[in-house]
Amino acid sequence: MAVETVRAKNIGLRGIAVADTKISYIDGEHGVLIYRGYRIEELAQRSTFLETAFLLLNGHLPKQSELEGFGKEVLEARELPGFILESMEKFPKSTVPMDVLQACIPMLAMADPDLNDDSREANVRKAVRLIARIPASIAAWNRIRNGRKPLAPDNSLSHAANFLWQLTGQKPDAAMARDLDLCLVLHADHTFNASTFACREVVSTNAHIYAGVAAGVGALSGSLHGGANERVMKMILKLEAELPSVEEVGPWVRNTIESGKKIMGMGHAVYKTVDPRAKILKEMSRRLTDMAGHIKWYDYLVRIEEEGIKEFAARGKTGISTNVDFYSGSVYASMGIPTDIMTPVFAISRISGWCAHIIEEKFAEAQDKPALYRPEAEYIGNYCGVIGCVYEPLTARG
Repeated sequence: MAVETVRAKNIGLRGIAVADTKISYIDGEHGVLIYRGYRIEELAQRSTFLETAFLLLNGHLPKQSELEGFGKEVLEARELPGFILESMEKFPKSTVPMDVLQACIPMLAMADPDLNDDSREANVRKAVRLIARIPASIAAWNRIRNGRKPLAPDNSLSHAANFLWQLTGQKPDAAMARDLDLCLVLHADHTFNASTFACREVVSTNAHIYAGVAAGVGALSGSLHGGANERVMKMILKLEAELPSVEEVGPWVRNTIESGKKIMGMGHAVYKTVDPRAKILKEMSRRLTDMAGHIKWYDYLVRIEEEGIKEFAARGKTGISTNVDFYSGSVYASMGIPTDIMTPVFAISRISGWCAHIIEEKFAEAQDKPALYRPEAEYIGNYCGVIGCVYEPLTARG
């Protein structure tokens, strides 16, 4: 007896609302991104990452005293527990940074005195420690894998500046530190993307915040979610080596699209126009690549963007434009950030959004919200009636 099944049209939960949120909102048709009611353009111009993180976690912009207290808590949590650094020393030096970060999250949980306290206040304290220690973990691994000792944090430096110091051993100027801080604001949250949903799904089981963040890091490590900025940068370096002139980018774009290959950093699951974050990063890329002596990177990106939009439109695919990853790779590379550290830098920012969503999930106000995510699936495997298939002994099988 055959079973007829109707497959859901929204494969991958596309277009299906699974929960309420007050944290962020996207209008993909008009290129709008809002954190807690504030447009990303205004936050990018006027806010800082720590202020934005406070906003995401607490639902309001901080007063001066609140921001100072929050910054002090992050600063005091910067130091990594010694056993984590000792563990890193034993990791294979070829281990990719995202896998190291994935391994560090459970170890950070072991060092958290509030681990078994699931109150809202304790979860905010845990979020602060994660915001402080994820950058330290990434920077420490970059030093260790290159045969150097991790650097102690410099508490005279801002959050972004201290990360660059611990990563590279060089203290950035104020302008570069501000640029990285701005990048962290732009990446801090983006509604129910794959990694954020992973965080929320895990803590819906009453798992602790570190388990949720570990799931988020795991989702971000996948090639269909995180890492696009890294792949854009690899694409540009390859083009720079193979194409003697920017003028040859047009034919390359046409050939790439005609052959059905992807152009990294173009297109988005939600935006049907330009990603508002990409507009800000484009100008930053122009300025930083010029300062770093790599303006050609920017020239390639602009030409790919122009030719790509034109070619997609000619094929009836309107609304495909650049996303946040398209220009961010060149920005990070101009700051001296290694290519395989670019996705971990994404996590340095997104940890604020992940933690905000985890806390919202744990303390959801809706009374009708299920206690546990439990979606259904359509079974399309073997079916032998109500009694099931006949089990044959091993000796009787073909």
